[in-house]
Amino acid sequence: MYKQIGILTGGGDAPGLNAVIRAVVRTAVGEFGMKVTGIEDSFEGILGETHTMSLTPKTVSGILPRGGTILGTRNRGSFAQMIDGKPFFPELPISEALANLDILGIEALIVLGGEGTLAIAEQFHKRGFPIIGVPKTIDNDLAATELTFGFMTAIDVATEALDRLHTTAASHDRVMVLEVMGRNTGWIALHAGLAGSADIILIPEIPFSFESVAEKVLARERAGSRFTNIVVAEGATEVGGEEIYSDTQNLRLGGVGEHVTREVGRLTGKESRCVVLGHLQRGGSPNAFDRMLGTNFGACAVRALVSGETGKMVALQAGTIVTVPLSEACANTKTVPVDGQLVRSARDIGISFGAPLEGKG
Repeated sequence: MYKQIGILTGGGDAPGLNAVIRAVVRTAVGEFGMKVTGIEDSFEGILGETHTMSLTPKTVSGILPRGGTILGTRNRGSFAQMIDGKPFFPELPISEALANLDILGIEALIVLGGEGTLAIAEQFHKRGFPIIGVPKTIDNDLAATELTFGFMTAIDVATEALDRLHTTAASHDRVMVLEVMGRNTGWIALHAGLAGSADIILIPEIPFSFESVAEKVLARERAGSRFTNIVVAEGATEVGGEEIYSDTQNLRLGGVGEHVTREVGRLTGKESRCVVLGHLQRGGSPNAFDRMLGTNFGACAVRALVSGETGKMVALQAGTIVTVPLSEACANTKTVPVDGQLVRSARDIGISFGAPLEGKG
């Protein structure tokens, strides 16, 4: 049994992080009598002059509905570098961090993060330090788990935005384009598009042509619907085209929404507007599902450590929380099946994905 464990959050924030933290603390302290130390600002908090906080059931009281993370987080840091497109993990910061963990009396770590953060966590595991990972991404693109917390809240936010855009689009006979997150997958765009009554959904998995998109807009016009709502995932691309980046140096996706808006306006002659939802999808209070899933992940992560598991990540599979090796957890990206049920259902109800062979959508 561990006397003291640590917990940290890394990568982009997501609704539900505080739910996980709260569950870890309440389970570790209340059920197993352990101490919990929160490490601030991801792995950076255990370098140099360490930055930590003692976490007790009292200090985590009231954080369940709060967005963000009380521990702070970082997208970039000292532990990983990209060389020729592949991650490289320098030995020096890991050795320093392990020494500081020993000084702090932290015997195991629970790490909340996406593929980048969990790849760093695996380096600690390879050096014999006990690690349990918790999957975190609003993009829902980790193959090892059916769902990640934050995803459902992001869908809620995007769906509400579509509901609001629907009324203004209808009032002005406009084309409204909503750009949503998702990196190289279309899960948020697809789910929100279905829930929010989008007419066209553009996702990375199905390259689109502007001719097909424009034809869908004009077909709606001929049928008496003089407005169109389009949802576009930030990683969507034209057939034969490349992704659009708002920051090429750091490979930050963004800008496809404005590109689609300009081209659709040019091809159809219709007034077109773009809304980039951006970090609104990440912020704010988690919905009920994400609070529940985060709580479940947190409690099960502690139990996994107590059971002697290490180098694993908790995951949701067939409604049950299981553990999978960290080496497998982030190895594969879960993309939208182009012939899957959700895509078929969307097409059945008249939604176009802008594919060249769709004709009139």
